Amino acid sequence: MSSFSEVEAQVRRLPPEERARLAELLLESLVEVSSPSVLAAWDSEIRARVAAYERGEVKLITANDVFARARKLTE
Repeated sequence: MSSFSEVEAQVRRLPPEERARLAELLLESLVEVSSPSVLAAWDSEIRARVAAYERGEVKLITANDVFARARKLTE
C-alpha cells in the first residue's frame, strides 16, 4: 500500500485538470449524500440557469470581478 506522501507526490504530477477533478471527487466523498429530492431540485436549478445563459438572459460576472467586489465589502 502506498503511503500518504507517495500518493501526494503522484497527485502533484497530474495535470491541473486531473488534480481539480480528483479534488472535486475527494470533497464530494466528505459530504453526506443529499436526498433524491434535493438532488433533483439542484438538477432543475442548474438546467434553468444554463438555459437562461444560452438565451442571453443573464449577465455573467468574471471571477476577478466577484473577488474584487468581495474584497471591497471586507475593507
